[in-house]
Amino acid sequence: MKIFYLFKKELIEILRQKEMLALIFIAPIIQTIILGYVVTTDVRNIPVQVVNLSVSQDAYRIVNRINHSSLFNVKKISHHPEDYISIFKKGASKAVIILRDRFDEGREIPNYPEIQVLMDGIDANTAGIAAGYFNGIIRHYIINDIQKKGVQFPLKNRTVIRFNPNLESINYMGPGIVALLLTMISMFFTSIAIVREKEQQTMDTLMISRLTPIEIYTGKALPMALLGLIEMGIGILVVVLVFNITIRGNLGYLLLAATIFLFANLSYALLISTLCTSQQQALFFAWFSMVLFLLLSGLFTPVENIPSAFRWLADINPLKYLIRIIREIFLKGNDIHYFINDLLIMSGITVVILSLSLLNFKRMVSK
Repeated sequence: MKIFYLFKKELIEILRQKEMLALIFIAPIIQTIILGYVVTTDVRNIPVQVVNLSVSQDAYRIVNRINHSSLFNVKKISHHPEDYISIFKKGASKAVIILRDRFDEGREIPNYPEIQVLMDGIDANTAGIAAGYFNGIIRHYIINDIQKKGVQFPLKNRTVIRFNPNLESINYMGPGIVALLLTMISMFFTSIAIVREKEQQTMDTLMISRLTPIEIYTGKALPMALLGLIEMGIGILVVVLVFNITIRGNLGYLLLAATIFLFANLSYALLISTLCTSQQQALFFAWFSMVLFLLLSGLFTPVENIPSAFRWLADINPLKYLIRIIREIFLKGNDIHYFINDLLIMSGITVVILSLSLLNFKRMVSK
């Protein structure tokens, strides 16, 4: 029961600050909604310029399809040669599409025009995706036109997309944003938990109480674990209600994975708190650590893209495994045996971080 009073004291100390209440319960809702709309890998409204040097009807129809596609924002359609280097340097367009008539021995072939797609490669991701969009529109037009002329292909390409059939990035990023909120709130608040006692010179009071070091450590961590789970619940409600993301799996497995992750995250935050001498230092190290956790988690870019020399940093990052589990539960509805290895690895990381944090805390209180 002694630990209950420390648990209660920590909760009161956090909740009595009105600014903190807004930060804890209102900010996550706003953050989830904003990030859900902003953090997206979808590529739309690509500014393009079309140079149509062809006189064929096929060229006109292809240009018309590009112009009426929601994927592109056609800035200009010209019928004379343009200096595409100048266009790219001005940043007026991300792509220039050039259509020309093809000739064979001086005679125009009554087929499709020659199409050249020039891309601004500064943003390699957008350029690659946009090139795929262009190829898809042109290929789809040609196939439909050929079939209208009575020519049937012996083979048909049919793509079946499972789990995210509309290829909407919010279905992929939304669950990751929930993990992001869980990381931010728990790490920032917990990283100042012990160092705050040092600054307020109340740590000695805790030391002479009947609480053991482990009880003090636990009493500092449990309130933030509770608040972290509440934050996760708020995030789940927002992504489900606002973005219409369906949870296909068992929320009990998600709670289990989040609890294991929280032990690792809180232990690391308390380790920061014991090593730092001021709240400013603790917040700096927490921010630095959180940025690394996010970049090495697979939230924004696949972990497989990380060079092998640095892949081990991602492998010891518990957030990587939490995001993978959340996405499997949200999108695939997988049972626990599909991600049991991720749970076991995350549990092992948690045990190591928790042990280091406890040892350092005991060393600190024994001085």
